[in-house]
Amino acid sequence: MSSRGAKTYAKPDTGFAWLRMFGAILVVFEHCFPIIEPTRITSLPSSWNISLGYFALMGFFAMSGYQIADSWRRDSSWWRYLLKRVLRIWPPLLFVVMVTAFVIGPLVTVLSPREYWGNPDTWGYVVHNAMLYPLQHLLPGVFTENPYPYSANGSIWTLPMETTGYLIVLVVGLVGGLARGRIVLFPLLLGFMVADGIMGASVGFQGDAGTLFSVPLGSMVAFLVAFVLGMLLHAYRDLIPLRPAVAYALVALYLVANFTPPIEPATRFILPIAAGYGAITWAYHWPRRLEGYDQWVYPSYGMYVWGMPVQQLYTLAGVRDSYLLIVLAVPTAYLCGLVSWRLIERPTQKLRVYLRVPDERRPGDGERAPDPDNEITQVIPAVPPAFPTRPGVGSGG
Repeated sequence: MSSRGAKTYAKPDTGFAWLRMFGAILVVFEHCFPIIEPTRITSLPSSWNISLGYFALMGFFAMSGYQIADSWRRDSSWWRYLLKRVLRIWPPLLFVVMVTAFVIGPLVTVLSPREYWGNPDTWGYVVHNAMLYPLQHLLPGVFTENPYPYSANGSIWTLPMETTGYLIVLVVGLVGGLARGRIVLFPLLLGFMVADGIMGASVGFQGDAGTLFSVPLGSMVAFLVAFVLGMLLHAYRDLIPLRPAVAYALVALYLVANFTPPIEPATRFILPIAAGYGAITWAYHWPRRLEGYDQWVYPSYGMYVWGMPVQQLYTLAGVRDSYLLIVLAVPTAYLCGLVSWRLIERPTQKLRVYLRVPDERRPGDGERAPDPDNEITQVIPAVPPAFPTRPGVGSGG
């Protein structure tokens, strides 16, 4: 691990928390454009083939791979590992889908109460989304008259991909691939990169591989490239230094390649490296002066899962300007995230005290990576293209 300069940089937990909050804000910001104008994928010109949110999402998957791998390193009990993941990702998800189906839905649906409550899709929305596979985006008669009627909360589309990453860590960890057998991560990463090249997912296009239980396989493989890269960076943290100059150079390389036609196809492979290495590096080089405010940036997950329902409600109220929607939705989504953090997430995290591994079993190999279990920063928000698109618009089909 690189030298961190204890007097200069914040603890890595702080860096990861702040980066995730910036990402959640970016999610809400970028979604304000397709919510109002579904043919528009991001806030940037489509000819640029760049989405700030897509870049951030690659970084977030890499951060998750890094931190979740560290969680396994600290405690390789498979059942404790799984219960920690459940306690982190499911309570806020269950809360938002239940409120959407049982409170927001009946208030805004165009159906009669009998039609709404008698429709199996009303109940299926909670059941399917709680299981993550398959996701259900539509509620009967809900937001059907909005400019974007295709999902009540499409932001949750990346949660099954995140969960798949958790399972990858579990399997790799059980076979020793996060310890002495860490070399297996190289063929694993190469395999995902080859599959990504074949499936061809990109900004605004979910690839040619179809879906598995409503999850686009092309996009999932693309993001798991970054996730496995994060696992590899953690496994080889003793050999791979985290240098800001290298991170900035990789971002510059990505931009140059993107706007240089002869080498533009290479951006597919440069992007997860630039975003993933950059995000982890910046987390370890976060300004120390920002320590002490972590409690105000922990609501990033709640802000993420509440962002789109908030945007759809403002749109239903008559907002038809993306920038006005940004002004209204960003602070409202943050407040919803704060409520989620304080009333749902933080209380459920206290249950982890019953899952703690005894101190004498903890590995002691020097500086420890950020603790996603104690600091509650590991869940990844989704960013554009972060919800289903109508046929022929950014979906590849």
